[in-house]
Amino acid sequence: MSQTVTPYLEMSKAIIDAGGDALKKCYQCGTCTGTCPWTPITHFNIRKLVRYGQLGLDGIEDFMWGCSTCKFCVDRCPRGVELIDVVTAVRNVYSSGGMLPQSLRAFVGSLSARGNPWSGDPEKRNDWAREKYPLYTEDKEYLFWTCCTVCYDPRNIRLARATAEVLNQSDLSWGLPSFEVNCCGESLRKVGDLGLFERLKNKNLDYLNSQSVVKIITVSPHCLVTFKKEYGKDYEVLHFSELIVRLMKEGKLAPKKDFGGLKVTYHDPCYLGRHSGVYDAPRDILKSIPGIDFVEMGRSREQSMCCGGGGGGLWMEKLKGERLSDLRIEEALATGATVLATACPYCITMFEDSVRTLNVDEKIKIKDVTELFLESLDIKIDDSPASDMDFTCKTG
Repeated sequence: MSQTVTPYLEMSKAIIDAGGDALKKCYQCGTCTGTCPWTPITHFNIRKLVRYGQLGLDGIEDFMWGCSTCKFCVDRCPRGVELIDVVTAVRNVYSSGGMLPQSLRAFVGSLSARGNPWSGDPEKRNDWAREKYPLYTEDKEYLFWTCCTVCYDPRNIRLARATAEVLNQSDLSWGLPSFEVNCCGESLRKVGDLGLFERLKNKNLDYLNSQSVVKIITVSPHCLVTFKKEYGKDYEVLHFSELIVRLMKEGKLAPKKDFGGLKVTYHDPCYLGRHSGVYDAPRDILKSIPGIDFVEMGRSREQSMCCGGGGGGLWMEKLKGERLSDLRIEEALATGATVLATACPYCITMFEDSVRTLNVDEKIKIKDVTELFLESLDIKIDDSPASDMDFTCKTG
């Protein structure tokens, strides 16, 4: 380990202090490693990470960047150890010492300089909307919080537009945030830069408070969890799939287009499922659409496989053979489905990358549940790029 940043003994003490009670509670039973989806395909070992942290052992950096915070281990730990907190604490010690992996430095640098992880022009945050959709004002009921990925990633811009079109069909009073907001900071917090996370959070809170925001809609489960658990305010935050189901029950929206037997399977995003407990809403939407033949994968709901994009994984380089998204695509193909639906822009990005690298993009398409629902309303969206933006996610 380099001695130019922090002497190792000081760093090991910082890790023990940062890990706190979570490190003390673990008695090394190994359940976490046994249940971790990364164990069969990488050297990552969550039990070893905790043990190295407990003992202050050199070498912890070999394990600390592998976790995608999927929450498998937390849900199964017999001692109730908040293992994600341990991972975040350890990463914070290293990132504070300037020891981020190379693949994360551009990501953090962009968040620091531009307020988003895509190196996007902050003033072009809403260019995808082409001034077609309203900005939020205090007299509106819902703020549609557009996460950075749906604002800047060309593929996920389609999801932003699909969501806005469904909202227009619902007759709800809603609006977009000003371009003055920045990233919610979710991935940043998970990679350990807590200081920058607080800076981004406080800027967003200034905006939310100035607009008297109470109700927030998001398509990103990562934003959902962040607003609910990290912002310290009692917002009413809904994932868009939950709102669609509510609107259908109220008779305000109803699918009508018949898909003619299209076979669709669904992937539970970790932050919508295990982290937030939302399993039924996306399925209820798919099952409501005429002509969709819905089929479950072998691992679903609480047992759903992680796509690998959480915990900063979306921004880290992964070698072929070490991508959970590749395994998930194979599981989806095994069902005979020609569409893999999900409800998270991170998952969409990871799966789109995998269908290309596996050369199966002609066999299976990746769709957000919202995109399928809009299509069921027989409404098409503008798929053309937003302005002159050209941003790509580097996932390896």
